[in-house]
Amino acid sequence: MATVHRVDGSFEIPDELPVIALRDLVYFPYMVLPLLIGRRPSVAALEQAKAGRGLALLLAQKDSGVPNPGHDDLYRAGTVIRVIQVSRLSDGTARVVMEGLGRAGIVEYVPSGAGFRASVELLSEWECELDPEPDSSLDASSREVARLFARYVRLSDKIPDELIRAVSEIGDRVRLSHLVSGHLLVGNAEKQKLLETTRLGRSFAILQTLLEREIEVLQIQRKLDEQISLHMDSEPGAGLFDPRERDEAPVDPEWAELENTIAETPLPDDARERVAKEFERLRKLNPVAPEASVIRTYLDWILALPWDSETQDSLDVGRAAGVLDAEHHGLEEVKERILDHIAVLSLVGRLQGPILCLVGPPGVGKTSLGRSIARCLERKFVRVSLGGVRDEAEIRGHRRTYVGALPGRVIQGMRKSGSRNPVFLLDEVDKLARDFHGDPGAALLEVLDPEQNRNFADHYLELEFDLSNVLFITTANTLGEIPAPLRDRMEVIRLPGYLDTEKQVIARQFLWPKQIKRHGLDPYAPAITDEAVQRIVAEYTREAGVRQLERRLSRVARKLARRVTGPEAQRIDSVEATDLPALLGPPVHLPQHREEGADRSGIACGLAWTAAGGEVLEVEVAVVPGSGKIQLTGTLGEVMKESAFAAVTYARSRARWLGLEEKFHREVDIHIHIPEGATPKDGPSAGITIAVALISALTDTPTRANLAMTGEITLRGRVLVVGGIKEKAVAALRGGIKRVLLPATNVTDIDRLPEEVRAGVRMVPVETMDQVLTEALVARRPGVPGRSELASGSESLQVT
Repeated sequence: MATVHRVDGSFEIPDELPVIALRDLVYFPYMVLPLLIGRRPSVAALEQAKAGRGLALLLAQKDSGVPNPGHDDLYRAGTVIRVIQVSRLSDGTARVVMEGLGRAGIVEYVPSGAGFRASVELLSEWECELDPEPDSSLDASSREVARLFARYVRLSDKIPDELIRAVSEIGDRVRLSHLVSGHLLVGNAEKQKLLETTRLGRSFAILQTLLEREIEVLQIQRKLDEQISLHMDSEPGAGLFDPRERDEAPVDPEWAELENTIAETPLPDDARERVAKEFERLRKLNPVAPEASVIRTYLDWILALPWDSETQDSLDVGRAAGVLDAEHHGLEEVKERILDHIAVLSLVGRLQGPILCLVGPPGVGKTSLGRSIARCLERKFVRVSLGGVRDEAEIRGHRRTYVGALPGRVIQGMRKSGSRNPVFLLDEVDKLARDFHGDPGAALLEVLDPEQNRNFADHYLELEFDLSNVLFITTANTLGEIPAPLRDRMEVIRLPGYLDTEKQVIARQFLWPKQIKRHGLDPYAPAITDEAVQRIVAEYTREAGVRQLERRLSRVARKLARRVTGPEAQRIDSVEATDLPALLGPPVHLPQHREEGADRSGIACGLAWTAAGGEVLEVEVAVVPGSGKIQLTGTLGEVMKESAFAAVTYARSRARWLGLEEKFHREVDIHIHIPEGATPKDGPSAGITIAVALISALTDTPTRANLAMTGEITLRGRVLVVGGIKEKAVAALRGGIKRVLLPATNVTDIDRLPEEVRAGVRMVPVETMDQVLTEALVARRPGVPGRSELASGSESLQVT
């Protein structure tokens, strides 16, 4: 293994490399150039390079007319390259951006599969080290080459003027030699001679000779052009040309095709002006120049965008309702919002696209709802995942000055849709990250602001694109993780999760038929009984969405497929509840039996909101003799710790009413624990739950087993408003809770609960901790205020 030392780093070159044959190009080190690779051996060699360290050897063909060159048709010396980026085109061709590292020669070819592979060695010693020590003769030669090259560029119309500055700023003689050699418009044989030259001084001498020759040719050509121009101007009527009287130069089919595409593509005035300007620049460039590929890619992007192409909306509200009901069960709020939008659209004809944000736990159907909305409107559907995006350029695009620059994901999605009015789903908008690359959330402000997105500017395009006709839909698990300015631009629709009865309907109507088809069970058409579905939902899943339920049904289908194809094939007509232990194993979640009056001193049930839906959490408090220490366990966050200390202070302030010694806290240690310590817990809704468990432990009074609560507590015993009531109520019903205490200020949320939840769970509004204790504690212990005393005492000790 050899090492190439360069100004920009050192590279280890292995002894064997895949070989890629070039038809019309001699590639030099330090060049960064995109190439199109389509021949099978070259594609195979490229795959070998990607599978390894991304290195390959480029060799030029001796005769570009040979379609399938062999070993003898290639030169023996070439350039080791590193693959930077590979993208596949629609015709199977690979577009590769690569960088030349150093020169190497073929020692011998080694057997390989479809592509060429050879053992190599570096061509010369001056490739293995940095620029040599100062040498007056080499310095003079390099300056002369730089001067001649600058003059050559000014005379040539096919080389960009930017190269003059690039050459003048190069301080490394090796790099200067390669840069000038790579951009000389001479034959491949002469370029190959330069590539194989093993002495730097000799390389500069050849370059001087070639540059002087080419400059002389260009000067003669320019003089001839001037003489022809003067002669034509002196002739009577010289300005009036008849195209039939001149010999037309052959037109490149590629330029003609591109010109026709530009003429036929409907573009805004500013875009057409930019395209015309860039096309003229492209025609003047050498086709192998790096800038030519950049400009061609830029033009392709502009021409591929749907500047005025849009689909006709379907405005049939009845049809849309049928599509939503056929693909989704429940989710009435979001369905109503979509039908309202379609109804208004049918009246006004055009409506600026709203920005909907679907917030809910995983697996409730947020992404599939986006597809259904597109089907309702008969629009194109585009989905872009924003999870983990931390670079602002992912949204706004990269500047064209960067190697491999592309537009942002928004413009990429618009090109993919082929329409200017698609349904555009921005998935996982709450998973955006931010670092030194910028804030992608801030970049989305322009995309999702109806007042700004009609003039959205992508850094790559450098043109304004109208996004006002797009129906943007975003999804998130938690609303709190979305930046406030971004959240302000969206209309939030919450999806709280499914009830058990809804899961059973979804399993029978959607999930089980899907699994039968996916696992090849259509000929057998096995059914699944209602009792089996009900038991899977209750004993094998416990989630807000239906992903785990789908996995369980998928496992059942796999087991059935094994039975009907095994050695003892047997037909399965239906899946019964009694079959589940054999198919799924023992139950994962056992049903909870909450008996009224059970002795539960020091324990209280709380309701928590999580990104996965509502949860029932039990808070445990133990009081032991001690010196007044308070211990909190269960991986509690800062907010929940504050709630715990507030509950302790409240209990101390009401010690006399509770029948406790005023200085009881100095004689006991209090341990507050919330089980499942491996799961972090935080949020402002556990205050009254901790207070009830603490007072229950201090007074040795049991709490009600079929009751849960949610609400924050103040030092004076007021119960404050909390969020997530719908998710918490659904969790209470799933957990067998009969009554729920919630802040009185949340009473308006009760009307928004599903009818099944309101029928199965009694919601009790409370304003103070006195009311909470009256509802939560069960019976009196000797010497402790009982339920009746608490009820009567709360009137005289009302907290304000």
